Amino acid sequence: MAEPGGSGSVTVSDVQQLVRRKDEIEAQIKACYELLDGQKGVGMHEPLVDAEGFPRADIDLYQVRTARHNIISVQNDHKALMKQVEEALHKLHAREKEKHAKDEAEALAEAMSQNQSLPQPFAKVNAVTPGSPASISGLQVDDEIVEFGSVNVNNFQNLQNIATVVQHSEGRPLSVTVIRGGRRVHVGLTPKRWAGKGLLG
Repeated sequence: MAEPGGSGSVTVSDVQQLVRRKDEIEAQIKACYELLDGQKGVGMHEPLVDAEGFPRADIDLYQVRTARHNIISVQNDHKALMKQVEEALHKLHAREKEKHAKDEAEALAEAMSQNQSLPQPFAKVNAVTPGSPASISGLQVDDEIVEFGSVNVNNFQNLQNIATVVQHSEGRPLSVTVIRGGRRVHVGLTPKRWAGKGLLG
């Protein structure tokens, strides 16, 4: 494992610093090339002597030589730096990937534990009449009921239990807990008389 601050841990600011350094070096190289251009356009390889072998009098030889030397040495620095930038980016991406994988694993573990902690349903909603108290409260088809007022999986015997609770709770809100799409959802349901049959629909 890499020690903190060691070569193993690369931060975004480390990469930014390297990129800034790279930009500086590229600016130096550009300046040297511009200097060569200013000397009658001699590049990196044009001869510095005339046809008779004498040093050219139309250019500043010292400046040209220095610029050429700087370009060569700075380009080597640039190459080394580019390698560093690449390695730093690889490390950064690897760490992000690792973090992402860890986050995913944690999310999965959490989802699993939530599933395990979901209570056992004792009934399932197979129809909801539009406009009924059940529909208004937000109850949906396929909701699995785990608590209906005082009724839960431990004391539920048959649907008559629910009917009794409904009759005793007319006009009073009932707390209903259902499992919908693998999640626990609470619904406030008030049994009351409406145009259709029963107090719920």
